[in-house]
Amino acid sequence: MYDFHASQALNLQVPNEVIPIEHYLRQPQRLVQAITDPRRIEPLEPEVYRLSLRPLQFLSISVEPTADLRVWVLNDGTLCLEAIRCEVRAPDYLSYVNDSFSMGLKGALKPSRHQNYTELLGEANLTIQLELPPPLKFMPAPVLDAAGRTFLAGILMTMKSRIERNLVSDYRAWVEQNYTRLSPVEPGSLQGHLAQ
Repeated sequence: MYDFHASQALNLQVPNEVIPIEHYLRQPQRLVQAITDPRRIEPLEPEVYRLSLRPLQFLSISVEPTADLRVWVLNDGTLCLEAIRCEVRAPDYLSYVNDSFSMGLKGALKPSRHQNYTELLGEANLTIQLELPPPLKFMPAPVLDAAGRTFLAGILMTMKSRIERNLVSDYRAWVEQNYTRLSPVEPGSLQGHLAQ
């Protein structure tokens, strides 16, 4: 059994809008949609979403992982994400991959408010465990480790790029939609409207 892991940091500055981004981050489905194609997401229950990834090619192994993600927000506004279940589909001749594969994903996104912008500080950690076929398991460990880190880093970089590309525009669209729906509203009562 081989373990591969990688991590990715995120530092994103989001211009402040009339509705603070902390309220937006309490809409977990929007973050999940920012991470991946919304057509690959299936809501299962409050805070839990099934994410079907596109086929992934690792060395000579092709797999299609499906992960159930729990997304929730802490009292300090930190948005957390964790894979709580994972399955994988591989060709029949790679049935041992189906039996041995496991994936762990943990991430957090914490807002830090400044005068004109809010800084989102995040980190994601991704791990994969699987049994390698005989030709691969005899490769030198440093080569396998480098290949595993590169593979996982690519997945995390894709997630990071999607967040950087989609989150700010979706946040602005959400603010416009909700502020239009709530206005006219007194500045002091905005919090009360959003809490309803």
